[in-house]
Amino acid sequence: MWPFPKKRDFYKMLSLQAEKVEEGIYSLYDFALLPSLEKGEKVKRIEQEADDLRRNLIEELNLTFVTPIDREDIFSLSRTIDDICDYAQSTVEEMLLFGVNTNPHIQKMTEILYSASKEISLSVRLMEKDPKLANSHLIQAKKTENYIEHLYRQALVELFKTSDLILILKLREIYRHLSNAADRTDEAANIIGDILVKTT
Repeated sequence: MWPFPKKRDFYKMLSLQAEKVEEGIYSLYDFALLPSLEKGEKVKRIEQEADDLRRNLIEELNLTFVTPIDREDIFSLSRTIDDICDYAQSTVEEMLLFGVNTNPHIQKMTEILYSASKEISLSVRLMEKDPKLANSHLIQAKKTENYIEHLYRQALVELFKTSDLILILKLREIYRHLSNAADRTDEAANIIGDILVKTT
């Protein structure tokens, strides 16, 4: 008799990945409040743990013929969620490497980014059992992303008022990483929305 195939809970794996990314963005926010090498190492460690969760999901996906969600959607959502944490890591790396100190713009953008990551995590967690509530969280995530883009433009306007070209180049990259992370929360929300339409 053939053994029953292993049951792989992709909803759970995506949820664990989203929760890990939420943890990573909170650590980024904590770093932005008062940067230190120790806090930077914590962000790096969490980003590596998030990578491990994604790697495990992809390995399981490659071994599974039938999935509860479209395979491409699983892959895309996992990748996009992981990208959010990657940008958190690159933000910390470059702030430490370039000797960039924090400022109110970075602090506010990371605070709102944490809110967006929390909404994404809640939405992923609820996709299977409460699609309606999951949808409300993804809508909130998209609103939050719009606010981050507003903060990003404000930060650039103020930055370009300075005559310090080196500072402009350094901070613009930091702001861009945070904006890119916000873009990924919006993309994740769009993918979740597509999944909810297909599965409900």
